[in-house]
Amino acid sequence: MRTLNRVLCVSAVALLTAGCQLTPAPVALQSSDLPAAFTAPVVDRNAPVWPAADWWTQFNAPELPALIERAMRENLDLRVAAGRVLEAEAASTIALSGLMPTVNGNFGVTRRENNIAGTDTFNAGITGNYVLDFFGQNRARLAAAEQNLRAARYAQTTVGLTVASSVATTYFNILALRERIAITRQNLDLSRRLLAISQAKFAAGVSSNLDVMQQTATVAAQLSQLPGLIDQERQARYALAILLGMPPEGIEIKGQNLDGLTTPTVQPGIPSDLLLRRPDIAQAEANLMAAHANLDAARAAFFPQVGLSAGVSWTSALIGTLFDPASFAWNLGASLAQTIFDGGTINARSQAAKAVQDEQIATYRLTVFRAFQAVEAAVGTADAVTQQLEFITQQERAAVEAQRISELQYREGTIDITALLSAEQSMFNAQNSLVQTKLAKLQSSVQLFIAMGGGWNQRQSDTDYVKQLDWFPL
Repeated sequence: MRTLNRVLCVSAVALLTAGCQLTPAPVALQSSDLPAAFTAPVVDRNAPVWPAADWWTQFNAPELPALIERAMRENLDLRVAAGRVLEAEAASTIALSGLMPTVNGNFGVTRRENNIAGTDTFNAGITGNYVLDFFGQNRARLAAAEQNLRAARYAQTTVGLTVASSVATTYFNILALRERIAITRQNLDLSRRLLAISQAKFAAGVSSNLDVMQQTATVAAQLSQLPGLIDQERQARYALAILLGMPPEGIEIKGQNLDGLTTPTVQPGIPSDLLLRRPDIAQAEANLMAAHANLDAARAAFFPQVGLSAGVSWTSALIGTLFDPASFAWNLGASLAQTIFDGGTINARSQAAKAVQDEQIATYRLTVFRAFQAVEAAVGTADAVTQQLEFITQQERAAVEAQRISELQYREGTIDITALLSAEQSMFNAQNSLVQTKLAKLQSSVQLFIAMGGGWNQRQSDTDYVKQLDWFPL
């Protein structure tokens, strides 16, 4: 009884008002949530702030732009995301129709038979119905649908950035694996040459069979590296093919190493600007706004619905006189519908909508904080890998020279096989580390661009977007 009284009181008050407006959106972030600046060390203080939209062209990789352009056209995850945008557009149109009247037409004929004769009655009519959105329920539903459309668009952009970054990192990985395969084969040739030298020295009686066996083991160890590297390169090519929307058997990559590639970098701007430069943050915001609009719609369900109807009709025994003035009739109507008792359904839906809004507030805050973390981590990693590459480059040069000297000394008999094997292994490890570090630097640059939004701008995206479906109701 108390619930019934509350519903009736709320309805009475609502009828005395000028109508229900959509409530203001909740505030998800406080000023204290936004840091004044990013704190991670920046590689280059002269680098541009924020990445360009075509950031992949800056790596000086001839094949990469064409690969990413194909992925943007053919990637199947992107096509799925594009389909979801169209679904959201259609849902927005359906929600918009709730603010418009419905008009129906009819035509019919009825024949009545008796024992003497039969009679025909012809009728036609047009009826219209319109529900006044006095309390904003349909407007709230439309607002939710529009926000869901925004979220679908931003999700599509996020998928696009993920695909572009995956294409770039996978492509670089293929080149790095090919370079490591080439290094392994070069070192294998070197090891076989040294094996021949140790065998010759053993045959000449100037060294023991131990030298031969140790060098044989080195050759076998290097041979064992090749199948795994070749398989990794093959699997990477297959993965790239899927990203390009094609079967794995058709992929062909011409590049053989990381030579000539450059590693561009950028500086992060003001953290608050990141809110408009990352599509995942924009998506979380749109989801929050949709949840808030759904809450408004759920609250509006407490109020009555006011409906208007109108119609015209014609009835005649002869079809030729159906539309004569004498056959014409019209009607107007109004209705007020209010739920009296529903077992708490409306109240439960309102509470559920409020819970969803609270959930989306937390999700939005978490998305923002994780975005800040991603930028801090990407900036810091780019700086650390840059420093690491400098030292590993020095190590590789020294290791190559040490191996060259050790080979000469072994030939002359001034050192034993152990020192040669140590120098040989150090060079092999240093060369592999150098390639892997160059790859890490390239990939850290890609992750930095993506963490900072990949050149996307929410305001520009909203300005440029044009709905793809024809929504006009006639």
